[in-house]
Parts: sequence; structure tokens; C-alpha cells
Amino acid sequence: MAQILIIDDERSIRNVLRDILTNEGFKVDEAGDGEEGLKKFQSNSYDLVLCDIKMPKLDGLEFLDSVTQSNSEVPVIMISGHGNIETAVDAVKKGAFDYISKPPDLNRLLITIRNALDKNNLVKETKVLKRKVSKVQEIIGNSDAILKIKETIEKVASTDARVLVTGENGTGKELVARWLHEKSNRADAPLVEVNCAAIPAELIESELFGHEKGSFTSAIKQRIGKFEQANGGTLFLDEIGDMSLSAQAKVLRALQESKITRVGGDKEININVRVIAATNKDLLKEVELKNFRLDLYHRLGVILIHVPSLNQRLDDIPLLVEKFLLDIAQEYGQAAKQIDKQAMEALQKHQWSGNIRELRNVVERLIILSGKTITAADIASYVIPGS
Repeated sequence: MAQILIIDDERSIRNVLRDILTNEGFKVDEAGDGEEGLKKFQSNSYDLVLCDIKMPKLDGLEFLDSVTQSNSEVPVIMISGHGNIETAVDAVKKGAFDYISKPPDLNRLLITIRNALDKNNLVKETKVLKRKVSKVQEIIGNSDAILKIKETIEKVASTDARVLVTGENGTGKELVARWLHEKSNRADAPLVEVNCAAIPAELIESELFGHEKGSFTSAIKQRIGKFEQANGGTLFLDEIGDMSLSAQAKVLRALQESKITRVGGDKEININVRVIAATNKDLLKEVELKNFRLDLYHRLGVILIHVPSLNQRLDDIPLLVEKFLLDIAQEYGQAAKQIDKQAMEALQKHQWSGNIRELRNVVERLIILSGKTITAADIASYVIPGS
């Protein structure tokens, strides 16, 4: 049941509003002036506020300013018998959900209240869903290399410095990029990911920069590129070592000038994007082979983070295995399985060509095929067949 705070210096108005809202099933609290209303607002939890404008001690617009400055998401509906268009516009500009003149029309008042509450509920639900969807997995490990990566993320995340993440496939380069974004000042803005290796060379420029309608045969409508989609946030260019030289030149210009031009267009578009890039290639060797631009390498590599292979951090395997056992059991809706000491030692002796990605797949396989406790025999059967 929604709780509503009524702030008005006229007792008769408060009584009328209280009776109406109580009959509609709302819980109601009252305040006789803006100062009392602000104290109650700050010390209690309300779903909506109905606030008069002309009041002693603290008027309605001053109350609204205080609510806005506190970043409160509680909708405020202003009510006044001395209003005009300018006052209404001013109230909405300051953050009021709506403005209603006295005496309020009962139907309009109730519709406005329900719209405000519905919108606020949608905003809350959206934030919860976003947190669930965008929840970033923890970086698991206590090895020196992993601790150094975590320390670097803490130092670098709050800046806008570009970061180049290197490492073999499956080591967790994307996870590093996600944490850099999550801990940055841009965390509330989009993190847009582009796998440069998965996009054909002839389409990568359109994917990154967008295109105008008619710019090529299949361009039947305007397309917004990834740089524009990430505006205000972070653009993660995964496998950038596979990007074509022509696209590299445009990316370099975008980084230098903070401007892009859509394919087939001539209008320059300002962008505010932090770029994080990742690759499994030795980019300096690619520079020698004329496959990658040296100037782009230096632009991207302000901060360098290397993610070690799993074979270089064998001591982290027990932590990773325990985490995967819990996570996968939760996904399957079953109790987590145990793994004995000999089985864990066998996993630590295995050569992990697919790194953490391979380890997770192996743990999932063991959960499906093994008994209640995963044994060394299970490792021999399902991880190292024929051993």
C-alpha cells in the first residue's frame, strides 16, 4: 500500500485530501508547512508527495529543490490555488511530476497520483532488472598476477585512460573490461561490446560508425553505430587485432578528435566515449607485419593489462572450481557437488589450452556425469579420456 505525504498549510485542504486518499486505500501522513514536511520526508519513507506551493517557513518550490538535490526518486505533485502557467512550468522544470490547480479535480488528481506511482514502480523494477542482468562476475584468484590486475583496475577505473587488455582466448579479458567500466564514473552509462573478429571486414566500419540511408546497396535505413551507442559510456573493442586497416584509421581519428562520421555521411558527430580494447595477438608483431597501425597501438595502450593463462596461475584453480560448482548447481537448481583432493590435484596438473572457459565447461561436464562427489576417476574418464 503506497504511503503519501500531504504538505499544505490549510488544514481544510489536508482533511479533504486525506479523506479522499484514505478511501482509495492509501496511507496518508500530513505536514502543516514546508519545513515540517521536509523533516518528515527526510526521516520517513514515502511513495509520493502532494505539496502546496505558497506556505510559511519553506514554500513548495524550496521543498522541491531540497528533494531534487537529495537525488530522491519519490515523485512530487505540486498543488496551488495561486498558480499560473509560469509557476507550473517552473515546478516541472525543478523536477515535479505534475502540477494541479486548487481546488483539484478529483478524477484528475487520482489519475495523476496513479500515473506517478506506476512510473516510479517501473523505474525501480527497471533498476533491479538492470542490476540482475548487468551483475559483473567476480574476478576469482589470489595469485600475484590476479592481485596485480585487481590493483590496476582500482587505480585506473575512475579515470578515462584507454586500456589495452592482452591475453590468450578464454582467460577473462572481457571480465577485466567489465570491471573497468563497473568501477568507473561511467558505470550508469552503456558498456557497448564489439567483437571485431566476428564482423566481416566490409561491415566493421558500418558497425562502429553507423551509416546513412542509401550509403550502400543494403543500407535501406539510417544505422547508429557502436561509438554513438556508447556515447557517455564505454566501448569495448574485443579482438581488435583482427580489425581491418581502413577501420583502424577511422578508429584512430575518432580517438584523436572525439568525432566520428557515419558511412555515407558528411556530418561530424561529437562523441564522449572511453575505449577499452582487447586482443589475443602480439600487436607489436602485427605492427611489424604491417597488419596493425603503430600509432593506434600507442593510442589504445595508455594502460596495459595482461591476463595470464590458467596454466600460469594453477594455484587459483581450486577457487575457480569451487565457484563454478556453486554457480552451475544454482543454474541447474540442485545441491552443489563436492570434489575430493585427488580430483582437484588432477585438475591442477592438466594443461588448459582453453583457459578458464575450458575449465568451466569441464566442471559443468563433471557435474552432469559424476556422482555426488567428483573423484580422480571422474577426471580420468571425463577430462582426460584414454589416460
